[in-house]
Amino acid sequence: MKSTSLENSPENPVSLENFLLKQLFTDALPGEQSPSNYPHEVPDTLWSPVQPVPAVDPVLIAWSTEMADLLGIDIEQNPRKSAQIFTGTKTPQGSIPYAMRYGGHQFGNWAGQLGDGRAIALGEVTDLKQQNWTLQLKGAGPTPFSRQGDGFAVLRSSVREYLCSEAMHHLGIPTTRSLTLCLTGNKVERDIFYDGNIQTEAGAILCRAAHSFVRFGSFEIHAAYKEHDHLKNLANYIIKNNYSQLWPKDGKPTVDTYQRWFAELLERTANLMVQWQRVGFVHAVMNTDNMSILGQTIDYGPYGWLEEYDPKWTPSFIDQQGRRYCYENQPQIALWNLYRLANAVLPLFNDDTQPLRETLETYNDIYTDNWNNTSAAKIGIDQFDSNRGDNELLDKLWTTLQATRTDFTVFFRSLAKINLVEKPDTGSMFGTISDAFYEPDKITPETREQFTLWLDQWSQRVAISDDEQRQTLMNHINPKYVLRNYVAQMAIDAAEEGDYSVLEELAVVLKKPYDEQPGFEKYAGPRPDWATQRAGATMLTCSS
Repeated sequence: MKSTSLENSPENPVSLENFLLKQLFTDALPGEQSPSNYPHEVPDTLWSPVQPVPAVDPVLIAWSTEMADLLGIDIEQNPRKSAQIFTGTKTPQGSIPYAMRYGGHQFGNWAGQLGDGRAIALGEVTDLKQQNWTLQLKGAGPTPFSRQGDGFAVLRSSVREYLCSEAMHHLGIPTTRSLTLCLTGNKVERDIFYDGNIQTEAGAILCRAAHSFVRFGSFEIHAAYKEHDHLKNLANYIIKNNYSQLWPKDGKPTVDTYQRWFAELLERTANLMVQWQRVGFVHAVMNTDNMSILGQTIDYGPYGWLEEYDPKWTPSFIDQQGRRYCYENQPQIALWNLYRLANAVLPLFNDDTQPLRETLETYNDIYTDNWNNTSAAKIGIDQFDSNRGDNELLDKLWTTLQATRTDFTVFFRSLAKINLVEKPDTGSMFGTISDAFYEPDKITPETREQFTLWLDQWSQRVAISDDEQRQTLMNHINPKYVLRNYVAQMAIDAAEEGDYSVLEELAVVLKKPYDEQPGFEKYAGPRPDWATQRAGATMLTCSS
């Protein structure tokens, strides 16, 4: 049997009968000897074999044609077979399903062994570009790492991750990807707000893909248990397979190899934070076990996008008091997590802290330089220049947006519409952006003056540039369409009634987030009043 990487193409995809998975991770790294789905401590290993729970009535309801084409898999030819394979009901050829062991710091505290509590990997497939992807089922039943959970997922949370990972990809933000979304026919009980109000919901499974699902916490667990051989083997595996340009030709990594790897991961992570901030994305659970070792967005739980600009905002119901993972904290939380990872990989540096400290000290400069240029581009400045007052201009903008309850996404798209060739006065410019205000009738004269003063300063700063180029720059960096929580809830509400048309339509719209797309404005507007009262439309929990 040949691997799918040898003969398949979008025009000639491999059928699921010939679909063959490889076991790169499990062949290279030691695992637990026998399958055991009950929760228990799993020391001295990196993974455990696990059998997914067969679905009662698996049904394929959505899939990414883009990912299917990239992987060369024919999802459409046999939807029933696809549903069986991508719910774990039938095991594809070559697959030895497994769950990964890792630990992590959760909300700043060491949580010990965590691991894939409701995610089961099927193995790896090579795409048409000769890159390897791990396919992972989220919601296919308990694993040794499920702790008090049942290992299943519901339609609600599965729709959110299915849509969001693809939306993030098309926004140009590094992320895991979605392949399929299936109903299982199982019924799953969930206490959404942990208040004793248990509800029965439809079970679902997302098949997601990534070049690796290894996390910061994957290294922390081995450091905590002093499993230094596993720590080194895992680092070597990741560098060789995912940072191959750093792998030495003689196959013998040195401290310099590990430092260059850590430096590249740090840079990727800093730049990822810039991209999250750029579009107003709030991950909301930036625990170290939710931080990708590839510098990608991973694990879409209670995420959200800024609506009215509030730097302290978090969509997480359980983070409302501390707001550890709010919008403005994300860049520094990422650095805090990198420090935890540095502590974990210290044995690779022979316990010499200097190389890691020197690398960690570069984070703020990398982030700040990128963020300055990115935020300048958001307002139409192609190159940030502190000598021209760009720091002050941007600082005043954030203060003004917060004072006026201004929709983050709508504002920047509206700002781009201002035609400076016509030399508009500040009143006209204010009118152009007024559709971004949640309470325009409550804007005080003082606040309006603050905004018009900023608009005047901004227009003078960007007036010397080509106005058409300025508008193009802004619309290429400021999306019109993001997966707001209320928009995701619209797809969920319909799907729970058996109507997948909203899900399908959103999947199409979110592929072109920077385009105007006339006729789909209903997905681009500020949060409606009804969404403030609906569970899941604004605030979420980890079970959402």
